[in-house]
This record gives sequence, structure tokens and C-alpha cells, in this order.
Amino acid sequence: MESFLEIFDIYLLEAVVNGILLGGLLALLALGLNLIFGVIDVTWICYAELVMIGMYGMYFLVQYYGVSYFLAAPVAIVLVAILGAALHYLVIAPLLSGPPINQLLATGGVLFVLQSFATVAFGIDFRNLGIRLPVLAFADMHFSYSRLLAFGAALIGMVVVYLFMTRTYTGTAIRAIAQDRQIMALMGVDTKKIYLITSAVGGALAGLAACLLVLQYDVHPFVGLSFGPITFLICVLGGLGNFVGGFVAAFVFAEIISLGGLFSDLEWGYVLAFGFFIIMMFIRPGGLLARRS
Repeated sequence: MESFLEIFDIYLLEAVVNGILLGGLLALLALGLNLIFGVIDVTWICYAELVMIGMYGMYFLVQYYGVSYFLAAPVAIVLVAILGAALHYLVIAPLLSGPPINQLLATGGVLFVLQSFATVAFGIDFRNLGIRLPVLAFADMHFSYSRLLAFGAALIGMVVVYLFMTRTYTGTAIRAIAQDRQIMALMGVDTKKIYLITSAVGGALAGLAACLLVLQYDVHPFVGLSFGPITFLICVLGGLGNFVGGFVAAFVFAEIISLGGLFSDLEWGYVLAFGFFIIMMFIRPGGLLARRS
């Protein structure tokens, strides 16, 4: 009985640590989506598809052109940042003065366009980088180096964004517009420029996530469905536009998924996470950190 409890404790601790590693990556995804919503007040339904394009970029750079992973990653990040800026300039900006439903439908349309483009251009085959990272064994527990690398890079990315938002004039302008976009426009701040920069930063975060996810997932046109819905739910649970709330919600979701996978199949972990989300929407419809009225 004692040995069983010791083994169970090890598996439980391993699941908790894996949940933390997963939470870092989910928090990075939620940060990009929350940043765009907090500043521009538009939810990019197609955000996960930008990640998918970045994953394809990494695949072709590494597999077809022989670029090393660490050189291909900055190129993919810049590529998706440009794509994010183009999405705002061509799709979102013309609709900013219209009803919010128009913006939502437009980004939903972009989702299907990107999925269809990837299907026609690349087919539906599952592709991967072919990079096999070792597994770290520690105290009878096993952790994937790809998850450790993703967690570390995600934290670095979030710290860089934090420093950009707090130590630069542009970052300060972004935070100010997120608090009151009407007043900042009257004070002479070029909101159109800030919106474009914000979209590029959000795209860059999607590109960074793509570089990390491509180490763990095969690339195909519908890979965004693997993490797109959960990212959106994390943002809603944390409070759309609430960076701290999204960060907390990401780790809560990740732990539920990881621990649910310990006691049952991983799919049940996602079921439990979605169930938790539904319950919390009744209890705290404004988000986990929202004040009770």
C-alpha cells in the first residue's frame, strides 16, 4: 500500500509539473489574443490560424531550405508579425467603425480562408520537423525537453513583452489606449499607428507560439483546432483584455487538463476543463479576477 502511494505521488507530481509547463505555452497564446482585444477591442477568431501559418513557415524553412531551427524561428516570428499587421490593415481597420459583429464575422471568414489556403497549397498531410528531443528523467519522473524549451521560451517572450509595454513610449501608449482609447485620440496619439503596432506584436507572439508548438505537434491545415478554442476560453475565463486574468486562467486550465489526463484519458482532461469553464461563467461571468457586484 505504501509503495502504491509513493508511485501515485510521483505520478501526481509529474502531472502537476507537466501542467505548469503546458500553462506557460497557453499563457503565451492567451497574451497575444488578450493584447489585441484589450487595445483594439476586436477578438481575432482566426488567431490560431496565424499560428498554423507560422508552423508551416518553420516546417518549410527547416525541412526544405535546410535552415537551422534557431535561425528559422526569428524569420517565422517576423513573417507572422507581418501577417498580423496585414490582417489589421486589410480586414480590421475598415470595419472598426462598424458593429462589433462585423469584425467578428470578418475574422471568422479569415479563419476559413487560411484553412482553405493551407489545404489547397500544402494538402492535408501531417508533417513534422523530424526533430526528436530527449526526455529528462528526474526522480522517476520524465519530462519532455520540447515542453521545457517551450516553457522557458514562452516565459522569456512574456517578459520581453512586459518590458516593452512598461519601458518604451510605444508600450506606454498601447497601455494608455487600452484604458481609454477616446481620450488618447484627443491627446494627439496616433491610434491607427498604435493599432497596427499592436497587431504586429500580437502576430509576433503567435509566431513565437508557432515555433514552440511545431516541436510538439504535427503541422496540418486544421492544427489550430487543437489549441485555438482552448486559448479563446482562457481569455474569456480570465476576462477578455485582462492580462493577469489570462495568465492565471491559462495555468488553471493547464492543471485541470494535466490532472484529468492522470486520472483518465487526456481527452477527459479537456472535457473537465470545458466543464469548469461553463460553471465559472455562471459564478463569475466577468472572469476569474472580476469583482463581485
